Amino acid sequence: MADWVSDKSPKGQHRWGMVVDLDRCTGCSACVVACHAENNLAIAGPTDTDEGRSFDWIRIERYWEGDFPDTKAHFVPIMCQHCEAAPCEPVCPVYATYHTPEGLNSMVYVRCIGTRFCQNNDPYNVRFFNWFEPALNFADPLPNQLNPDVTVRSRGVMEKCSFCVQRIRRAEDDARLAGRKLADGEFTTACAQSCSARALVFGDLTDSQSEVSRLAESARRFRLLESLGTNPVVYYLKGGQA
Repeated sequence: MADWVSDKSPKGQHRWGMVVDLDRCTGCSACVVACHAENNLAIAGPTDTDEGRSFDWIRIERYWEGDFPDTKAHFVPIMCQHCEAAPCEPVCPVYATYHTPEGLNSMVYVRCIGTRFCQNNDPYNVRFFNWFEPALNFADPLPNQLNPDVTVRSRGVMEKCSFCVQRIRRAEDDARLAGRKLADGEFTTACAQSCSARALVFGDLTDSQSEVSRLAESARRFRLLESLGTNPVVYYLKGGQA
């Protein structure tokens, strides 16, 4: 097993992770739109944004390389890093956020009481308090826009990227019922599916033959705020390198 795969990975279990190639990302924000559509996320308009009520499970950060006027913009998609040593988990007084055997940092919405302790202890700023009451009285055909595989959350809970866990569970159930193993690339997250540049690759890190495992072994790899020791399962590939 490669040195970047945690020894805490349960034998015989999947360990889901993602690789983001910064050389490929164009900052188009298709992943942001896809995430909102897939996970029934509310839209924070200008008034909500002015009040600091941002609400994106994935966002595009921008940084500049070079000295003016020879500067070049680069883009960094940032979502929940699903850290193995997640600092947001032990501070929850009701155990609403926890780590699954497959390496996902999950949320139990019916437990969450919105203390925001997890948000305060999140160094990546990827957790958001849900300020919005669901507007379910749409006129036809707008009700059909909601994903029936994902609950519509009410105001007062903390939310974040789940690696589209509903897609993971459906693929696992389909493979189990068919009596076979999951194949690499059989499914992916909404953000990775929408990326026309293939900057995001999702898969099983314990599968040495998977594309995500191969990319995660690249000499270009790094992890955000790695010095904190949170051990994220999201790997980034440095841009501007061969």
